[in-house]
Amino acid sequence: MNKRTFLLRTAGLLVGLGIGLPAAVAADRFIVVQSTTSTQNSGLFDVLLPEFTRKTGIEVRVVAVGTGQAIKNAENGDGDVLLVHAKAAEEKFIAEGGGVERFDVMYNDFVVVGPPADPAGVAGSKDVVASLARIAESKAPFASRGDDSGTHKAELKLWKAAGVDVAAASGDWYRETGSGMGATLNTGTGMGAYVLTDRATWISFGNKGDYTIAVEGDKQLFNQYGVMLVNPEKHPNVKAEDGQAFIDWLTGKEGQDAIAAYKIDGQQLFFPNSTRPQS
Repeated sequence: MNKRTFLLRTAGLLVGLGIGLPAAVAADRFIVVQSTTSTQNSGLFDVLLPEFTRKTGIEVRVVAVGTGQAIKNAENGDGDVLLVHAKAAEEKFIAEGGGVERFDVMYNDFVVVGPPADPAGVAGSKDVVASLARIAESKAPFASRGDDSGTHKAELKLWKAAGVDVAAASGDWYRETGSGMGATLNTGTGMGAYVLTDRATWISFGNKGDYTIAVEGDKQLFNQYGVMLVNPEKHPNVKAEDGQAFIDWLTGKEGQDAIAAYKIDGQQLFFPNSTRPQS
């Protein structure tokens, strides 16, 4: 028996006996997190996940889609953890038995960005509903994700509050991209349209050109993120122990500190607000 064969067989025996191997060897220990394109685009996961893996040996594989699709994927058992930003939909997911328990993780806010010409005259406004009404009245171009994401859900709620039927304007001044946040920002800036985006993605977005934030600071633009374990009783394939370990880390002191420390050009992108004991 050569040395390589011996090492491989020994490694296999150790795994079979349940003896822990280094993370580099135990590469099959991973969890799947269904999450959002906005979180992915911000670069936050690139900082958080390696820290968690170094501590636990558990790799985290992220599926980044819109919140609506992420919830559907979790409902189908395609993942171990759900991390999204549409609280009402998350609570419905829990109530229907899709998840175990929801925890607040962090927050930021939404902003409306727009072109320097500001055709709707909304620049500097802190009233998002009035600003959207002006955009609709002026028929200034507006690019929407149109993908049932958390951002899209928030946007539709605001249009409703403004008394605007965007479905009737679809294809006219209101354009739905059916894409993630980064792609929608690219489309919007390319066509001179206003866009509702989460602030984190906007800060990290590299193709701003001469676009600026037009509307910000309204309490209705608050953007809360939540995390929950997919229900292992409903989906036996869920890696409950490792998934819960990730949730505990993320909502505990180490994860919360890592979220607070993540900045781009000195700007903090997310603000931790877990209510779990920080020890």
